[in-house]
Amino acid sequence: MIVVDKKKYKMAINEGAKEVHVQVHGLMREEDVEGYMIDLQDTINKVTRQEYTFVVDATHQTPVPSKVVPQLEQTMKFYSSLGFKDILVVKPSSKIAQVQIRNALERIVFAGTFVDKVPYSM
Repeated sequence: MIVVDKKKYKMAINEGAKEVHVQVHGLMREEDVEGYMIDLQDTINKVTRQEYTFVVDATHQTPVPSKVVPQLEQTMKFYSSLGFKDILVVKPSSKIAQVQIRNALERIVFAGTFVDKVPYSM
């Protein structure tokens, strides 16, 4: 069930699979972040986090400028702190974006998994 469907991102809750999916399209601009965070909080508050897997579908994410890479690390740290049972980050189609995310995950304590795809998508 899609909960949020905006131009830059989507959020869904799959109650059957006990997953919360977030998907970002392109590059998040600073002006998009506030709305994203509000929508994310509303979405994750609808589930019992300890029972759900958080799926970050980065398939459509584009490479970020080097000055934005620290925010990528902060975002992944934030996702790790949300208290979900597990976190899956789906690799972007872009090889450059894949390397950026993988490097960001290696620089932080990330308890989740970087995967090629997930069986359920939005």
